[in-house]
Amino acid sequence: MSLLPFIRWCDQSAVAEAIRQSVWMFPVIEALHLLALALLGGAVLLVDLRLLGFGLSKQSVRDLALEMQPWLVAGLAALIVSGGLMFVSEAYKCYESPPFRLKMLLLALALIFTFTIRRRLTLSSGPPTWLARTVALFSLALWTGVGLMGRGIGFW
Repeated sequence: MSLLPFIRWCDQSAVAEAIRQSVWMFPVIEALHLLALALLGGAVLLVDLRLLGFGLSKQSVRDLALEMQPWLVAGLAALIVSGGLMFVSEAYKCYESPPFRLKMLLLALALIFTFTIRRRLTLSSGPPTWLARTVALFSLALWTGVGLMGRGIGFW
């Protein structure tokens, strides 16, 4: 099954045309994408650092994870919307980009990991253990990979 008909549809959409025709629309969308990344990254980083035993030691992992959850979800929602807009405006470039494909794979893995294993651990966690530290390191590695591959798209 080829994705080319979908890519062609994205590339020829009115939204893609509007973004490409505008001088300022893509940079604004990209800036919003980066702000959303900072929001999501901050929420992930705070909880993962707490799982590693660094910072916010007076607050339980569970309480911190619950407090950060709305920020993580808001950042993720904004990332998906802004990323989707950037994708349609450069559909062919993304389709041919190995960093984009790797980013999508890492993003899928990071989302599954974050909302299953990491979530279960943070909601039931006491003091940091070897398992909590392993989960935090894996989470940080996945999300760092997503960000690095996103940056790599620009160089492809």
